Amino acid sequence: MALVLITDDAAFSRRMIRKAVQEGGHEVLEAGNGRECLEMVAMHPPDCIISDLLMPEMDGFGLLQALRDKGSKIPVIVLSADIQDSARQQCEDLGAFMMLKKPPKAPEIINALQKALSTK
Repeated sequence: MALVLITDDAAFSRRMIRKAVQEGGHEVLEAGNGRECLEMVAMHPPDCIISDLLMPEMDGFGLLQALRDKGSKIPVIVLSADIQDSARQQCEDLGAFMMLKKPPKAPEIINALQKALSTK
């Protein structure tokens, strides 16, 4: 059982992702933006982060940059409706493990998590 930190400013999205992650047998923490995510990472380091890209205060790009600056090896799965090549490339450049189109289906989330957790 892994600890997964879901970061999204939309409570509905967090709820849908949480359901899939818990069905996959994992524990869940939640954050409403990148800044909250970083605070949670410092207190309870997760095995994987699932993060939205567009959020207030600190977006997914800022979160990826901050994690990279800290030398974090936590795999980050980015969820976004913005699937343009430029956004995907920027996420990859910042160290994202994978990018999924939002809203993801439960099997996509579980499959992505299995892949991310197998790299640890």
